[in-house]
Amino acid sequence: MHDLYEDDEVKAALRERFGTSDRQAVSRLVVTDREALLWLEGLLHPRVIARTEAWRDELARSPDPPALAVNEVPLLFEAGAEGRFDAVVVITAPHGLRAERAGARVDEREERLLPDEQKIDRADFAYVNDGSLEALDAFVVGVVRTLTER
Repeated sequence: MHDLYEDDEVKAALRERFGTSDRQAVSRLVVTDREALLWLEGLLHPRVIARTEAWRDELARSPDPPALAVNEVPLLFEAGAEGRFDAVVVITAPHGLRAERAGARVDEREERLLPDEQKIDRADFAYVNDGSLEALDAFVVGVVRTLTER
């Protein structure tokens, strides 16, 4: 939903608060400022939720609705939004592997996240992605099979 940064209201609010509406510049500002981050989340999260709900409504009204719809929600538990979904799938990886894959330090952003163990405990399905793509694909196929059979 990076395109939210192109919304005129969002751009105006960002410029007023941070002096810029550039997504990367704003990200650098909020990563170390908890109050600013909470403000940004308050600006963006309702818009993300509205778009997600509109998309789900559109799918439901479709003449041939899909058996399964998937949303990726990076801060699902942190936002308290897990109740909006029928099932939650958590895919994680060990910290060092995440940092290696990201090509950068991830410590600052991860400090405010719920620990992986708690996410896994709260999820309906969980997978630690430290193996092959084939293993990950097999996990996903199993989840899709289980959910479409419900």
